[in-house]
Amino acid sequence: MAAVRPRDAAAELAARERLDRMTKPPGSLGALEDVAAQLAGIAGSCPAPLPTPATVAVFAGDHGVHAQGVTPWPQEVTAQMVANFLAGGAVVNAFAAGVRAEVVVVDVGVATPLEPAPGLLERTVRRGTADLSTGPAMTLDEARRAVEAGVQVAWELAGTAGCLVTGDMGIANTTPSAALVCAFTGADAAAATGRGAGIDQAMLRHKVDVVRRAVARLPRRPATPDDALAALAEVGGLEHAAIAGFVLGAAAARTPVLLDGVIAGSAALVAAALCPTAIEHVIAGHSSAEPGHALALAHLGLRPLLGLDLRLGEGTGALLALPLVTSAARALRDVATFDSAGVTEKN
Repeated sequence: MAAVRPRDAAAELAARERLDRMTKPPGSLGALEDVAAQLAGIAGSCPAPLPTPATVAVFAGDHGVHAQGVTPWPQEVTAQMVANFLAGGAVVNAFAAGVRAEVVVVDVGVATPLEPAPGLLERTVRRGTADLSTGPAMTLDEARRAVEAGVQVAWELAGTAGCLVTGDMGIANTTPSAALVCAFTGADAAAATGRGAGIDQAMLRHKVDVVRRAVARLPRRPATPDDALAALAEVGGLEHAAIAGFVLGAAAARTPVLLDGVIAGSAALVAAALCPTAIEHVIAGHSSAEPGHALALAHLGLRPLLGLDLRLGEGTGALLALPLVTSAARALRDVATFDSAGVTEKN
């Protein structure tokens, strides 16, 4: 957190000025101009380096709240999907191949012990959280260690990656996501809780009640970093904690981090409460179909690049947005200015 610095204002201004001199009407690239300037500010140079290669870190963990029947999917699917990621058979692998991104899986709390495998980083803090509906999901020390695991992974990957992408896997993880959104934004559980991987209306009502009861234990909205860590420990997940740390580590390494869906959005709320400046280095890839995601992004002041009603996670939506981020950087670097191209400007 102490290493996180604001974006470079001079580089960002230079980018804005260059964008206005490029052979196009000023502002005609819309939100991509904001992304190009943001990338310059993160890098401290104009133009910024291309955000390539990209690496997706899929943080995986299990959740004790699964016992409350908040999802129809069995818990062992978490470990099975980790194996699928490592075998290259998941949607995140297909999308990553399309943009030449690397996929790594980080085990911070899968209930089933995993065998060592290429592409798997073992950072286990505990074998799944406790049931957040009946008490704290984890201890303060466990929450801190999970955040530190995410920081460490970001530092390791930033050495070779031009952009870091958040991914996640954990059956029942939209329940702690909704709880975190409520805790950090003040939203009501009914507004922040969605259908996750597919639940019926009766299960949704039960899930809302679980989230509401968990958030009710928190004494107040988090106002300090200590409060934020306490709220994370009370109602969060191990992958949420690690993604929060991943955001902090990327920001400290001055590497842009592309957020995926509601799990990443709720984790970014934690990162923002721990270190508000870190969010200056974040780009929202998309807005998912989960209602809590839009609430999180609005609270963070982030504009998503895509809105495709995705609800898969894994890093898939962020990967779909990656070509837009790369195009923004490429335009700033490669497009001629009116004077260099000999094009007459408007009167």
